[in-house]
Amino acid sequence: MQRMLRYARGEADAVRDDIRAYAVEHLGTDGGVLIVDETGFVKRGRASAGVQRQYTGTAGCVENSQV
Repeated sequence: MQRMLRYARGEADAVRDDIRAYAVEHLGTDGGVLIVDETGFVKRGRASAGVQRQYTGTAGCVENSQV
């Protein structure tokens, strides 16, 4: 999903609407709620993929982390 959103050519609002329609069709129920949580993990080493200085709610500030 991340790769598609980054590299796809198209209008961002249209892509968002298509993804929302897909989620509603496949996951939606009356009164249902979809919660997306990008939990971050503070990392100190260099061996984990995707580690960089970025804001993470886990630390409450900019740290080396993986989201």
